[in-house]
Amino acid sequence: MKITSETRGKVARLANRLTVRLDGNKSAAFRKAWQIVKAGGLEIAVKGVTFGRRQEALRRLAAYNPDQIKAVLVPETDNQYDKNAIAIMVGVQNGKGLLQIGYVPKELTATVSAIGGQLPAARVVSGSWTGRHGNMATYGLRVALSM
Repeated sequence: MKITSETRGKVARLANRLTVRLDGNKSAAFRKAWQIVKAGGLEIAVKGVTFGRRQEALRRLAAYNPDQIKAVLVPETDNQYDKNAIAIMVGVQNGKGLLQIGYVPKELTATVSAIGGQLPAARVVSGSWTGRHGNMATYGLRVALSM
């Protein structure tokens, strides 16, 4: 990556926003900002995807191309467990509405808030685990925030 004045500007702007959310730790904010800018954004694994019928929804979304899945970040300042919670709503392009599929991990909410970017990509990932009833498929969601 070529370091230009534009790159330095992005890092400085993001670091300033992060400093506020990282209790004034400028050094940590600049390190984190450089990591994010160099990577072109941040990809996160959505938490809470096993609650309710979310696994069924993810199973259905897995049939779509990631470009067809839209994701939206919704701050939940009235969340009784975490006033900094950020819900992730998903749907299919040109589909009917959005479904809450989970949350930004608690340890990343400050960073995600500071980035304030867009969600150009949301992709369903699958895996499996062995439980009492044998092997079972499980689904997750990863979203990418671009700068």
